[in-house]
Amino acid sequence: MNKTSITLFTLAALVIVSAIASITFGPAEITSSELMACLVGNCQSQISNVVIWQIRIPRVLVALVAGMGLAIAGAILQNTTRNPLADPYLFGIVSGAGLGATIANITLANHLTVALPLAAFLGALFSVIIVVFVAKVIQRMEQLLLAGVAVSFMLASITQFILYFGEPFATNRVMFWLMGSLARVEMSNFYVIGAVLVIAMLIVAALHRQIDALLLGDESAASLGVNVDKLRLLMLGLCAALTATIVAYCGGIGFVGLMIPHIVRQIIGVTTLKLILGSALIGAIFLIWVDVIARSSLPHAEIPIGIITSALGSLFFLFIMYRSRPIN
Repeated sequence: MNKTSITLFTLAALVIVSAIASITFGPAEITSSELMACLVGNCQSQISNVVIWQIRIPRVLVALVAGMGLAIAGAILQNTTRNPLADPYLFGIVSGAGLGATIANITLANHLTVALPLAAFLGALFSVIIVVFVAKVIQRMEQLLLAGVAVSFMLASITQFILYFGEPFATNRVMFWLMGSLARVEMSNFYVIGAVLVIAMLIVAALHRQIDALLLGDESAASLGVNVDKLRLLMLGLCAALTATIVAYCGGIGFVGLMIPHIVRQIIGVTTLKLILGSALIGAIFLIWVDVIARSSLPHAEIPIGIITSALGSLFFLFIMYRSRPIN
């Protein structure tokens, strides 16, 4: 067994340990012995049974797949665009999904089960189309990230405009949702996000050699028989679908896709297959424990998870800038 395999198996074990351990954290105190008894179907307290099976387990599982999905989306974007700063949040995908979900929240409040993920996906797809169109117009695909930042601000301003004129109760609900939270997730959300995640990982695994070719440059990839434009659009659409599904149920959680792939490259490798596997595992661990901080830091309140990831992401962004500074 080589070093990479050992690292991946270790990370997989840490995911399982983190998921189980995180269930004991929260406002309602649950001991390890109570948790183990409830997990094997021998729960002594009805309250503990409800808290564990209906609140915390769905929340932990959604945090697991959401962390995986956001980290994988960032890894795909970075390898596809050859830009180490690419991220669904900075790329405009989260803002587009947020705009679609905001419109659905305000206009289709009675049909959110179907309308929310669909509207988020359409919004994310809309942002991707605009970004690619702008990059095509200026004929510089390497400027995708800058175009994404511009589109992100534009769509965020439209979202704020809609909220300003919206009904106060709906606006407050959307504002809290936009900050990112796992407080209201259900097991059905885990199944939907998990299904999209598995499909995305299978597609990327099948095309990982072509994506690796993009790392050599568009001309080199084309000389190897890769349809560069088609592959890049497919990956962008895949990231849009994955991110939109997560945003629809968890709100705006930023910078996970920026931070995690950088960490994975340092400990596992840069090729696509290693990168998405490592990003999935570390992303899951990261978001599980960020959610623990969100629900355990304050005694009678919960911190929106997007606030924590944005704070950590901004510091990480500055660290990357510091490391990449020119040395005199």
